[in-house]
Amino acid sequence: MPAPGPRRAAFLDRDGVINADHGYVFRREDFRFVPGTLAACAQLHRHGFALVVVTNQSGIGRGLYGEDDYRRLTEWMRAEFAAAGAPLAGVYHCPHHPQALLPQYRRACDCRKPAPGMLLAAARELALDLGRSVLFGDKASDIEAAAAAGLPLRVLLGTDGRALPPADLAPQASARFASLAEAVASELLRAALAEDAHA
Repeated sequence: MPAPGPRRAAFLDRDGVINADHGYVFRREDFRFVPGTLAACAQLHRHGFALVVVTNQSGIGRGLYGEDDYRRLTEWMRAEFAAAGAPLAGVYHCPHHPQALLPQYRRACDCRKPAPGMLLAAARELALDLGRSVLFGDKASDIEAAAAAGLPLRVLLGTDGRALPPADLAPQASARFASLAEAVASELLRAALAEDAHA
């Protein structure tokens, strides 16, 4: 039975963290999970983290693919997470861009990272405790969004899990790791898991 009150969340960027970032990935055949990601997410889920994807998808606003294309890929991705024992509590995307080709998406919004809108919406809609949550991202904008939303643990990863990210890429990051799998296996995350077990 779930514990009462707000849950802690593990916020995940998509391209570059969950899957290899080939640029505007919207087809299943182009989607490749970064090795170890699903197993790491299953471990986070077992320890009580609500798994929430927060992803900028300006390819929609640029006219490179449509909302239906994005939705089909997301439904397939959610099924893959569930099959791996890591069900997603929510998936949030921002299709906007200030220079979007399609006028309905052309605006400076409060949801496109580095703005915190997607994280704040998830907290409201999914009853999440941002003060006990963590974000995993591979860009400075991910880390800045997490800081703006008040997340204490902001983990910068190497894009596609290839290498440790540069130290100066995101000064507000709490820690840096090459991949999500490496981060979840680290002392930093083990300490967070142990702390919550006694909360």
